[in-house]
Amino acid sequence: SSSLHPNLVICQSTKAHSILFTKLRDENTSSESFVRYGKRSMRLLAEDALAEFPTKSVDINTPCGPFQGVEGPDPTTICAVSIVRSGDALLESVRDVEPAVRVGKILIQRDESDPEKRPTLFYSKMPPGVEKMNILLCDPMLATGGSATMAIETLVSKHNVDPAKIVFANMICAPEGLQCMAEKFPAVKIVTVVVDEKLNESKFIVPGLGDYGDRFFNT
Repeated sequence: SSSLHPNLVICQSTKAHSILFTKLRDENTSSESFVRYGKRSMRLLAEDALAEFPTKSVDINTPCGPFQGVEGPDPTTICAVSIVRSGDALLESVRDVEPAVRVGKILIQRDESDPEKRPTLFYSKMPPGVEKMNILLCDPMLATGGSATMAIETLVSKHNVDPAKIVFANMICAPEGLQCMAEKFPAVKIVTVVVDEKLNESKFIVPGLGDYGDRFFNT
């Protein structure tokens, strides 16, 4: 995995994800069921991704004695940034797990008529002081890497975010997208559930699961 991207983390809940992803990948899974299994899997991903931010040791007392544990950053210093629209699905799960995170939105759309599926930026809105926050970038699919790199370029150039403070959470990566990210943003940590085989001629992930946003939002 490190040969594809130097900061790639594969989620650890592999048995749970294997069962859930079989349902998500199946073309016969209804939209209602896709939402149910997707939320279960994204919640696990959200926990794994949030755990990648810097931690510190803390001493606590259990009812039975002292214990040294760890805690993550204050959730109000984390900004979860959704790449609209499918990123909103993952953002929902992040906020279920940690409702105190701040929220940012970036609207980028792939031009489906373009053979290379090049992205266009339409909109970005961040909370004040985002340049000082840890960023959790949310988008379930990393295919070509076009939308993800444009989102990160927007965070860096427009909002003064340090790439090393960005964790990019997604459900499925294509090797091509990881290589694109490795070339442009090796400092960004990528937390994913699975790395699939390749992109097809239409720039869809194979075997993949189709269009995540269409299936999750039933459109």
